[in-house]
Amino acid sequence: METRIVRAISAAVTTLLRPLVRLLLRNGIPYRTFSDMAKRVYVDVAMEEFGIPGRKQSKSRVSIITGLSRKEVLRLRRLSSPDDLGAVDMYNRAARVIGGWVRDPRFNPESVLPMELPFDGDAASFRELVKSYSGDAPARAVLDELLRVGTVERTPDGKIRLLERSYIPKAGEIEKIGILGVDTSDLIGTIDHNIHQSGDPFFQRKVCYDNLPSEALPGFRNLAANRAQGLLEHLDRWLSERDRDFHPEVPGTGRMRAGVGIYYFQEDCGEGGKT
Repeated sequence: METRIVRAISAAVTTLLRPLVRLLLRNGIPYRTFSDMAKRVYVDVAMEEFGIPGRKQSKSRVSIITGLSRKEVLRLRRLSSPDDLGAVDMYNRAARVIGGWVRDPRFNPESVLPMELPFDGDAASFRELVKSYSGDAPARAVLDELLRVGTVERTPDGKIRLLERSYIPKAGEIEKIGILGVDTSDLIGTIDHNIHQSGDPFFQRKVCYDNLPSEALPGFRNLAANRAQGLLEHLDRWLSERDRDFHPEVPGTGRMRAGVGIYYFQEDCGEGGKT
């Protein structure tokens, strides 16, 4: 690989590692543990994605690709897979339930404020919502989880009220860490595609200014959240109408995963503003 490309990748990876290392240190994870994780992923990716077509991938080839010894490759392959404690599965289930609550006319007939739902009852109940959008997950377990992380609340008359129109837990570090893995992986996958694929690039945009007064940020956060939420709900409706989990009659071939992610960011660039 060209030296200039290696230098550019090194600079980019150093930048992306800073917030990740900050998170690791904040949670008491030392370098050695991170090193073992990184080596395991190197081996898994080399084994699964960098084989020679028509030939079974060998540990010797993985050793050459990754720079790890054959003995280390064998050790890492024998390790059990990391356990996210069900965070990703709960993330997906909760997102589907909330998406159905927001867009399905049975649970949001006015398309403005989702209904407050009784736990049991006729078609417009929380149990029916979970049955429609979370498969075989027990409705009580889904409710307990959404209550625990602050996404819903119980009203004085015993109904269930939606507090957030998307699944971003207000509490529960395990759930937030699960989102870190899924969403960051999707973003890096998009960037990798746009670097290496010769066809149409995936959509990847951002807007950023670096000399804003602090007083402008609350208004921008609200504007970004409101406009982005509206766009995501529009895209959610479009995708849900074509997803075969909910509409098995939809024609077509293959099984593809696709979506759009939007995120807000800010940082302090130091002094220099006018008073």
